[in-house]
Amino acid sequence: MSAPAAGLQTSQHYIDGEWAEPGSSETIAVINPTTEQVMGSVPAGTAADVDLAVAAANTAAESWAVLEPMDRATICTAIGMRLQDRAEEIAGLISMELGSPITQSMMIQAALPAISFTSMEHLVEHLPWQQTIGNSLVLREPAGTVAAITPWNYPLHQVAAKVAPAMTAGCTVVVKPSEVTPLSAFILAEIIDEVAVPAGVFNMVTGTGPVVGEAMAAHPGVDMVSFTGSTRAGSRVSELAAASVKPVTLELGGKSANVILDDADLETAVIDGIEKCFINGGQTCSALTRMIVPKASLPMVEAIASAAVEQTKVGDPADPATDIGPMVSEFQRERIRSYIQTGIDEGARLICGGVESPDGLDTGYFVRPTVFSDVTAEMTIAQEEIFGPVLVIMAAEDENDAIEIANSTPYGLAGGVWSADEERAKRVARRMRTGQVEINGGAFNPLAPFGGRGMSGHGRELGPYGIEHFLTLKSLQL
Repeated sequence: MSAPAAGLQTSQHYIDGEWAEPGSSETIAVINPTTEQVMGSVPAGTAADVDLAVAAANTAAESWAVLEPMDRATICTAIGMRLQDRAEEIAGLISMELGSPITQSMMIQAALPAISFTSMEHLVEHLPWQQTIGNSLVLREPAGTVAAITPWNYPLHQVAAKVAPAMTAGCTVVVKPSEVTPLSAFILAEIIDEVAVPAGVFNMVTGTGPVVGEAMAAHPGVDMVSFTGSTRAGSRVSELAAASVKPVTLELGGKSANVILDDADLETAVIDGIEKCFINGGQTCSALTRMIVPKASLPMVEAIASAAVEQTKVGDPADPATDIGPMVSEFQRERIRSYIQTGIDEGARLICGGVESPDGLDTGYFVRPTVFSDVTAEMTIAQEEIFGPVLVIMAAEDENDAIEIANSTPYGLAGGVWSADEERAKRVARRMRTGQVEINGGAFNPLAPFGGRGMSGHGRELGPYGIEHFLTLKSLQL
């Protein structure tokens, strides 16, 4: 696992239906986090490259918008089918550039982008593209040219979750994939080129956030920004976009609570909670990183958690038996280790894991899966997003106390509730200030709205809500 797929085009941007030479000769190295070696490079884009991409998108906007929604969705289906055809290649590449275990890459990193595109034909049939209200005909129209800025943790899924609904809505798109894990986005660009999407509808410029991302957010030719990433970066994107009063949707960080009530099956709930915290190495904005349990059950919860972590395999992401691969970068590894040390320094009790490298894994950006107990709401590790395989266990006196602890951070992206009584679990879930709650381990639904509140952002992606995200309303008074 040391090089991207043979023949993959990664040296140019994709602008106006063609592979375009970058305006600068500078490149950005892509590091394999397992080997710590360079596995490829992409152009370090400039504001001039963004200008070309936005101009192409603006030119294509009118002709793309007048197509029937189903015609646009049919093109998305063709893209999705080709993504399915290249699923193994996509999964292997993302395992290399991100470190996601190959089994998770196949199930999530490769599968979800294809679903995002192939689901569009079904969804357009159920959207009210126009409706009559009194003497008004209310129309839903495309927002225009969209700047889509995406993160490194689910590199192709996050691109697809923006591009597919934006294109279906009738928008044209300029994408900036993360410079940390950009390679899989080039597969999408190749597929879009193959299926002959009209020139200018999809454009991609690689580069850093401070250069390409900021140029996109501030660009007067961009009608809307869709951003997924850190809360800090999301705030900056909003600031830049405000100068031209363009709408911004933000999917940001999280510190999601997993509330296990006193009538829950502890073993099932805790083991599932460990998996939901550690998925993708914990590098997931919606990871259930705070486990809130009845105080009387704390010793049993700790024992179950410790045993589950003992069975968690950390290692080569290419190995199907691996549960946690390396973190995406050296910076990310050191950031996570710093949080673990902070937890120790602030008095949290270390149940398992720690700051040392896992045994036998001195090369690669690996982190020990870590569990803390005796964590209180004011501790740093209970308030800040760590973005790694670190679980904090917090004791609650009763149901009301559990809800208060769950709502004690500024985030509100996801959550979970476990109870033998589903109606009780739903009542607790309704009191949690968050955009999504799993009931007794309920499965992720790629067609349900995804997004948060507070410092987790605003707006929703996926399903019909993802398409509405890129539509604006017009009233014709008749």
